[in-house]
Amino acid sequence: MIVSAATKKLVLNLKNPGRVTTVIPSARVFQFKGQPLVAVPHRLDEVRVLRNLGMNAPSPILHHYKWPGRHDPFHAQRMTAQFLTLHARAFVLNDMGTGKTLAALWAYDYLRRIGRVRKMLVIAPLSTLERTWADEVFENFADLRVGVVYGDKARRVKMLADDGYDIYIINHHGISVVEAALIAREFDVVVVDEGAIFRNSQTKLWKTLERIVRSIPRIWWMTGTPTPNAPTDAWAQCRIVCPERVPKYFGKFRDMVMRAQGPFRWVARSGATETIHDAMQPAIRFTRDECVDLPPAMFVTREVAMTPEQTTAYKAMMTQLHMEYQGGQVTAVNEAVKLSKLLQIACGVVYGRRGEEIVLPNAPRISEVVRIIEEAHTKTIVFVPYKSVLRYVAEELSKALDPVGTVNSALSYSSWMSPRIGMISGDVSAAERARIFHAFQKGDIDVLVAQPAAMSHGLTLTAANTIVWYGPTLSNETYLQANARITRPGQKHSQFIINIESSTAERAAFRRLVNKQKMQGLFLQIVEAETET
Repeated sequence: MIVSAATKKLVLNLKNPGRVTTVIPSARVFQFKGQPLVAVPHRLDEVRVLRNLGMNAPSPILHHYKWPGRHDPFHAQRMTAQFLTLHARAFVLNDMGTGKTLAALWAYDYLRRIGRVRKMLVIAPLSTLERTWADEVFENFADLRVGVVYGDKARRVKMLADDGYDIYIINHHGISVVEAALIAREFDVVVVDEGAIFRNSQTKLWKTLERIVRSIPRIWWMTGTPTPNAPTDAWAQCRIVCPERVPKYFGKFRDMVMRAQGPFRWVARSGATETIHDAMQPAIRFTRDECVDLPPAMFVTREVAMTPEQTTAYKAMMTQLHMEYQGGQVTAVNEAVKLSKLLQIACGVVYGRRGEEIVLPNAPRISEVVRIIEEAHTKTIVFVPYKSVLRYVAEELSKALDPVGTVNSALSYSSWMSPRIGMISGDVSAAERARIFHAFQKGDIDVLVAQPAAMSHGLTLTAANTIVWYGPTLSNETYLQANARITRPGQKHSQFIINIESSTAERAAFRRLVNKQKMQGLFLQIVEAETET
């Protein structure tokens, strides 16, 4: 098979040309050096027919699309985009960090350019609306208009009624707020990012989504962890994407993938992997290790909301610090101390009148860390810059990742194990640190929650390829050295470094850390930014 870019034709050398010409009316037989060849228009419909005949014809996107954006697509992104152009309802099970967001946008853009689709809806985690989805559109597609459907109900409804957007992005739980408006908008394609959140068909959230997408022709379901708790997690997701591939009733599917072991305990059957694989089709899957053309280390931002308690404390502290700045009480010597007060609140700590530590509710940040750990598939390091919140984070992650001793699963379904957590601070003895580090690198600790300043230079923790920064440090040296625990010789995987932020102070700090800029003057920048807003 030859692709003629000039004529946009596929040229086939077949023993029986009639096998193609009888099912593709636009196909033509022609002679070349006495040899009969078949020319087929290189379009999506013809490619699908050829593939149904067992011929691996490439999607036109690979040869007739200019791939707009700042960077050339990676191999995994090209293959994922091709896959999505050929399948209306499909699963994208690629690992976190393999570029599936941009791949989906390229696929949509191509289909829009050839007149197959108009409007796209993206349903994604709140932390990725602006910093992942909207940023990718802004930076790579100059002619696409994107609307982030967030805020109160009136604002969301108004945005959905505006026909000027090509892509509408809304958070998972936001769909329940404006269900009627989403249905009225009539989308051509829906992308459900981190779709495993819809794994329970008994929830209001699942039922809302099912009604919204019921008549939409294209659904691209994206998740690196389709079964985070049990094999049965796949059923509800399949009932939305490909309902014909699973039984109508949950109980029958459960019996297919699990068996009872006592009155209240179910365990996976030996063939659960194959059953789930057959159900979740068509699907594409790339691991980070397979993506050899990915950069060795990728930096990503996840934006989370502060709780009301944090917001109140942050505003009060900002007011106090602004007054101190105006009064000349902020100097180069104490600037970092002043800034740390804001960062500690965002991380979930405030100090009482007697200097006692008060932990503020910060469930959104904990939930985001849990989601990242579940996506990562490998051991993960969570850096918490303040000792005052370190133990709280470790305890909350333990409860969230392994409640009452239940098991959790990875995408491979090959092992059903719970993450085990180690904690490192300056108070941990040298002997205990050595034991924890060895267990993390070689043994049974899967998540390491640590003070970055307590991680020795030269320490090798290459069993992990994902680092989560619960909040920023104010030292470039600490940030670089902490990240270097996994970005060092012996690392066999691409690395993913994720910065979590929810405030102006954190955004400014992380920006300087990633760009290796000096932290001097940062507090002044933040005070000025907060004053303007």
